[in-house]
Amino acid sequence: MSPGLAGNAPSVAAVDWGTTRMRVWLIDRDGKVLAERRGDDGLITAQQKGFSALLEAHLAALAAPETLPVIICGMAGSRQGWLEAPYVTVPAPLRAILAGAAPVPGQSRDIRIVPGLAQRLADAPDVIRGEETQLAGAGLPAGGRQLVCMPGTHSKWVQVEDAAVTGFGTWPTGELFSVLAAHSILRHSLGENPTPVSADNPFFRRWCETALAEGGDVTSRLFSIRAAGLLQDLKADDAAACLSGLLIGGEIASARRRHGEGTASVVLIASGALATLYRTALGLAGLGVRAVDADEAVRAGLIEAARENGMIARTGASL
Repeated sequence: MSPGLAGNAPSVAAVDWGTTRMRVWLIDRDGKVLAERRGDDGLITAQQKGFSALLEAHLAALAAPETLPVIICGMAGSRQGWLEAPYVTVPAPLRAILAGAAPVPGQSRDIRIVPGLAQRLADAPDVIRGEETQLAGAGLPAGGRQLVCMPGTHSKWVQVEDAAVTGFGTWPTGELFSVLAAHSILRHSLGENPTPVSADNPFFRRWCETALAEGGDVTSRLFSIRAAGLLQDLKADDAAACLSGLLIGGEIASARRRHGEGTASVVLIASGALATLYRTALGLAGLGVRAVDADEAVRAGLIEAARENGMIARTGASL
């Protein structure tokens, strides 16, 4: 989408650069979106075509000025990306994380990449790359403690206290679903192309409740999905719902045990069907949910990063 640049002139370009997708927004000095582009030009494509060339092509398509500064988050800042933006060790204030954006050398315009987060505990090493910007744009309260759930291929559960990230954990739930569906015995139950799972499917809810009740012990239940197909005529769509419910329920039970002791509610940063699945599962776990759209959060976080790095002026309330 490219609405054009009539009216206010852009002050910064904000880029969410993921593994497979790329989103670019032109932002004016007040934080308003003037134009937008989305495409399949993620990390994998950029490694082949060149990060600078791809970015400049998108900016040219949006008629962006040649001197327009750019703020980037996501996998462009990974070790395999354009420039490795060093990890910030937690605990760390969200504002300080954004302010540490790494400049990309040798460019004709000011381009900076937001750093990721590192948890350097000997028994729980972990990293975040991209989600830190969503956290900054999620409108979290300046005071108090929040537990944040950020589902995806590698789901993140993050503890935030007084606008600082104090700890987090990763559950590769989406990746596990894909691997089990395609490369395990369960492929015979789910079929070649599993149908997207609906939160209204009773099998999703039932297997999610089972995982929650059993504290996340999902491995002992996995083969039951195959057995149910052989003995109870479980259909492929319902088998996919069973697996999804089991894995998501297991994630929530495990994350709650590690990070959410005594927590009654969770901030859920997600979009689309995944947001619906997790909202349903969190409700089954008895947790209150404040939902934040992930697309809106990353854009707001990039705008905040642009302010922290002096690309646009700070005009109102912020972190």
